[in-house]
Amino acid sequence: MKYKVGIIMGSKSDLPVMKQAAEVLEALQVPFEITVVSAHRTPERMVEYAQSAISRDIRVIIAGAGGAAHLPGMTASLTPIPVIGVPVKSSNSIDGWDSVLSILQMPGGVPVATVALDGAKNAGILAAQILSVADDELLKRISNYKEELKKAVFDSIDEVEKHARK
Repeated sequence: MKYKVGIIMGSKSDLPVMKQAAEVLEALQVPFEITVVSAHRTPERMVEYAQSAISRDIRVIIAGAGGAAHLPGMTASLTPIPVIGVPVKSSNSIDGWDSVLSILQMPGGVPVATVALDGAKNAGILAAQILSVADDELLKRISNYKEELKKAVFDSIDEVEKHARK
């Protein structure tokens, strides 16, 4: 695959959440890079990352941030490629709501796709789905992945119902 996904986060403390996106992309065989880019502490790095993404063959960016969570929106303002925001419940967060609302409430013309609080796994799947519009092999891998999710649910039915009969 020629194109890849960029995974960025506001701080190293976001890694436990954001590595879920990396894990699902690995499972789907989608190339990615992952790094820390703080909108507030390293704004020049954020600008450089967003503006150079296309030249590095990145076609979707997953941006995770907690607290004020400006990273996804500011990144989206600097690049024409899709940005998926992951609100992260961080130590300075108001139960994660500040992050959710900061990422959801983007002004017209600067869209950011937003997943659930700490929903980096879904962000990885969504990034792969976006890339799959031009890659039939990736589309097949995603279909297989979703079939495995379905199978896991059916496998759990017998186990749950067996406990109910006791």
